[in-house]
Amino acid sequence: MMKAEGIPGIEQFASPGKGRGLRVSRAYGVGELLFSCPAYSYVLSVGERGLICEQCFTRKKGLAKCGKCKKAFYCNANCQKKNWPMHKLECQAMCAFGENWRPSETVRLVARIIARLKAQKERSPSEILLLLGEMEAHLEDMDNEKREMTEAHIAGLHQFYSKHLDFPDHQALLTLFSQVHCNGFTVEDEELSNLGLAIFPDIALLNHSCSPNVIVTYRGINAEVRAVKDISPGQEIYTSYIDLLYPTADRLERLRDMYYFSCDCKECTTKSMDVVKMSVRKRSDEIGEKEIKDMVRYARNSMENFRRAKQDKNILCGSFILEMCELSIDKMSTVFDDSNVYILHMMYQAMGICLFTEDYEGAVRYGEKVIKPFTVLYPAYSMNVASMFLKLGRLYIALDRKLAGIDAFQKALTIMEVVHGKDHTYVTELKQEMRDF
Repeated sequence: MMKAEGIPGIEQFASPGKGRGLRVSRAYGVGELLFSCPAYSYVLSVGERGLICEQCFTRKKGLAKCGKCKKAFYCNANCQKKNWPMHKLECQAMCAFGENWRPSETVRLVARIIARLKAQKERSPSEILLLLGEMEAHLEDMDNEKREMTEAHIAGLHQFYSKHLDFPDHQALLTLFSQVHCNGFTVEDEELSNLGLAIFPDIALLNHSCSPNVIVTYRGINAEVRAVKDISPGQEIYTSYIDLLYPTADRLERLRDMYYFSCDCKECTTKSMDVVKMSVRKRSDEIGEKEIKDMVRYARNSMENFRRAKQDKNILCGSFILEMCELSIDKMSTVFDDSNVYILHMMYQAMGICLFTEDYEGAVRYGEKVIKPFTVLYPAYSMNVASMFLKLGRLYIALDRKLAGIDAFQKALTIMEVVHGKDHTYVTELKQEMRDF
């Protein structure tokens, strides 16, 4: 195996209370690239096929399809040839299973990792600091539900890939799926749409903070780590593993459930933003603690019910799901202020449904209610905020509100130039979009 040579300006160290971590050996300014990491393995989401190249994740029109399965699309013959070692795991199976070919993205990614591991002769450019096998798995921390889910993934792997792969033993598969569960990255575009799933071993060394100093974004199949705060020599690099909108208790619960640790960052210990995030309505009768707790419980249940409804293939009616949103917003509004994060969550979901059903006026109505609180509740350079400005800008243009559209685009651009870099395709495409209007 090739010796790990390190990344200039970045060093691995034992982070107190956190295990392994990364820190900088020189100063970095806001927007500066610390390092990039190519994906060790990755899969394009099925919903993005035909829009994005399976090999390089370039978004373009006129992609050429695989002549056999007719479901994979590429920029050109070169991309298709490069992708064949991975696509061949699925091509014949998609033809054979037809509509019954339904492995999860996680199963598809693990199949590709197994194929890559078998073919790999030396340390890959994705493993300069950390080998894939050295990633955390937390097998001992898995509860019964997660273990059952992992067993279902393993069954899916055997069902769809047994003709093209030699599998390691069951324990090795349990470990690999657990590593992907803890370390997998959802690759997203500039509007935070899910493009696919990938594994980046070196990026997996970054520890979490609810007050991060870097952000991970994507350039094709490469992950890039950029500073969103000034970082001094010797400081640890922190990213965020989760959506930072929610109050401390929710964030800690999410981190324990997904990643098996509790955060002790300054934001979690001081809970400085919780009062703002949990703002309640000003009423003539005082709102008591019990009423607030009951409404929080209702809000969490509503969010979970909404998530399930969106995944239910039997519920195809957008108006029904929108009504679910609106009813929960109305009920929460008796206690919570409109800038409360639980109401903002449901308004954001309602905006998404309006976009899906092409009710642009409705989408703008919800978006305008969400955007100002988002700019207060999220960190300064947040993709959540940038994507909202982008969506609003495109909606304004579609509704012939050019000045409002350009203003929203400009606000999105200010953030995107920091988190993506000024030369990123998303940035140059947005600038062209602004010039066109």
